[in-house]
This record gives sequence, C-alpha cells and structure tokens, in this order.
Amino acid sequence: MTTPILSTRAHSHDGTPLYVEAIGDPQAPPLLLIGGQATDHRMWDGIRDDLARAHRVIAYDHRGMGQSGRPLQPSFLASYSTRGFAQDALAVLDHLGVARAHVYGFSMGGRVAQWLAIDAPGRVAALVLGATTPGDAHGALRSPAAQAAMSGRDPAVRLPLFVSPGWLQQHPEFLSSLGLDGSRPVPLQVLKLHYLASQGHDAWDRLPEIAAPVLLLHGSADEVNPPANSALLAARIPGAQVQLIEGARHLYLWEFREQASRAVLDFLAAHPI
Repeated sequence: MTTPILSTRAHSHDGTPLYVEAIGDPQAPPLLLIGGQATDHRMWDGIRDDLARAHRVIAYDHRGMGQSGRPLQPSFLASYSTRGFAQDALAVLDHLGVARAHVYGFSMGGRVAQWLAIDAPGRVAALVLGATTPGDAHGALRSPAAQAAMSGRDPAVRLPLFVSPGWLQQHPEFLSSLGLDGSRPVPLQVLKLHYLASQGHDAWDRLPEIAAPVLLLHGSADEVNPPANSALLAARIPGAQVQLIEGARHLYLWEFREQASRAVLDFLAAHPI
C-alpha cells in the first residue's frame, strides 16, 4: 500500500519557493529529511516509507534543485551556503506548522542539519547525521582520487564511490532517484553553488552548542566523506553516538537499507519528542 503524499510549497526567508512533500500519519512525530549536495526530495525515495512507519516524514528540494526555485541573482547567492540552507529547512518546518521535529541530514544535508541544531535548538528534537563531516578545515579529507571523481562532471565516475557495482546492477532505479540518469538537468552554476556551499562548511567552533541527542551514521568504506569524520564530530558534540555500517560506501542508506533504517528508527524511538 502506497503511503499518501502531501505536496506543498514553502517560501524561505528571501522568498525562494521550496517544494515539499510529507508522508505518513499527520499525528505521528515529525521527521525532517535534509538531502545531500545537489539533490532533491527523491534521494529519499528508497527509504522514506521505512521511516514513515513511525513518523510523519518531510522531505523537500533544496533551492536550485527539483521543483524549488533557482534564484541566481547576486543578492541571493549568500543563501547558497550550509547555514543558508538551514534557513530553508526552518522555513519548511514553519510552513507546515511544525514546532519541533527530529532531523536526519545526509552528507551535505548533515552539514546543514548541524547549523539548524545550532541556530534553532528549540526546533530540533533528536538529530541523525549521516555520512557527513565538520567541514574541510577540521575534517578528514577524501583521497585525491576520490576528490577528482567528485569534482568531475561525469556521474559514472562517481558511482563506485556511492554504492557497490553489484548492488547498482540489481537496483537501476537508484540512478533516477539521485538524478544520475540525465533526466533532471541542472544548470552548471547551480551545481557549482551547491559544491562550494558543501565544501565551505565550517561549524567547528559551534558544534559543542548542539544540545539535541545525536546519532552519527557512517559507512565504514565511505571514500566521499571518510568515516573518521564521524569520530571527529562525536568528539565535538556532547553525548553523540557513532554507528558504523560495515562495508557500506557513501550511500549506505540505500544499499544497506534495512540496517540503516532500523538504526534511525531505534535511535529516534529512544528520544521521543
């Protein structure tokens, strides 16, 4: 049975429209999903039904992506930062009338979620940070080969960093959900702005201010954001827990879906809103 989907549009502080989808029981505890660099809400397609068994799951398109607005005038460019994206996330919660939510940020979305928990602590109940880092200034950097693959324009070169080739062969739908099949062309300027926002993240000095319970999930074979970053974050965030998924690459949440979704659900259940 397909879970009913509510689709709507929020507007960020600067008026940028943000496409939003919510699934699950409207009375269930809300869970905001914040996707990775240059992704839209469909990056969560593979797992959001899992999470909706216990939560009202909210996913949205980052500015510049999917069905959200693409403001590229000079006055809007400052909002293409992890802290600016956190303001977009807050606008989504405001639009839906959600006073407090669990938050699950993945990769760049984990960097965005750090700022959301720092700047709006009363709005974040429990926080899951997946495959993310504290930023390049203080984090464990990817290898030169992985960096070259991630900064290049050929998605085929990046795929082995995300999931194992054998799994990908069995799950071709993965490509469309992440926009890697060419079906959702994005202007190069937008891709560059997202890349610079993610690489420019630095909340290191403010991380000890995060008061929410935190789970750091990471694949042990992640070359995009090496797993040592979760240990670095845990050392800065009071009480944070680290859970490694053995053998998982960057997109553990798809390839190791059952294990990863269970870890998230168990953690959130242990920290009710």
